Amino acid sequence: MLKNKVAVITGSTSGIGEGCARALAKEGCHLVINGFGDASEIEALRASFEADYGITCLYSPADMTKPDEIAEMFEMTVRELGGVDILINNAGIQYVSPIAEFPTEKWDAIIAINLSSAFHTMHHAIPIMTKRGWGRIINTASAHALVASPNKSAYVAAKHGIAGLTKTAALEVARDNITVNAICPGYVWTPLVEKQIPDTARTRGMTEEEVINDVMLASAATKKFTSIEQVAALALFLCGEAAENITGSLQVIDGGWTAQ
Repeated sequence: MLKNKVAVITGSTSGIGEGCARALAKEGCHLVINGFGDASEIEALRASFEADYGITCLYSPADMTKPDEIAEMFEMTVRELGGVDILINNAGIQYVSPIAEFPTEKWDAIIAINLSSAFHTMHHAIPIMTKRGWGRIINTASAHALVASPNKSAYVAAKHGIAGLTKTAALEVARDNITVNAICPGYVWTPLVEKQIPDTARTRGMTEEEVINDVMLASAATKKFTSIEQVAALALFLCGEAAENITGSLQVIDGGWTAQ
């Protein structure tokens, strides 16, 4: 079903976004990947998708804080690949600070990248999908789309916003064979999270095991990290036939965090 579909995935040069790109490429989807990083590493990743899966993979360096660059990404996609069938909004950043000390520029950047960029990408993708008669939009939210944590005001606000944006978009395109859903992970085991553990241990005077169990997985009933592959598998399911009547949903994959 997904062979020769075209997927645009923001924030896909590493982590969850890369995992989703890989899952879709295995099914024969052509890709537009996006994100920041070392140019040679990104090119190696782009080329590996083509070599490993026999698909076309383009790279867009679009800055998710700049609507004009987002528009250019979609113009390139239509020009080079003919259209857009799947959109995964995964770009995101984080900053932790009490509200009274939260830098204004950090607030603006998090809202722009984690929330506003999803509006801008959908603004361009939905008309294309409507003309094609099919579309799947998946927004990477978070358990923080459902619950809050202190010192994460911008991130929590953005993810709650993503939840509302997802539901609104789903209602608007429900008759156009387009679904819009959000995935809400808890802590996902990524290279970035792994690197945070020794730093957090030193800062807090804890062992690495204590950081994992008492900080990162404190709210997870299962005491397990979600894997990139598990998130990617859920995204792939939402793109498939079995999920054609799932829309406007927040798909939670958080080890029981928000069930408590």
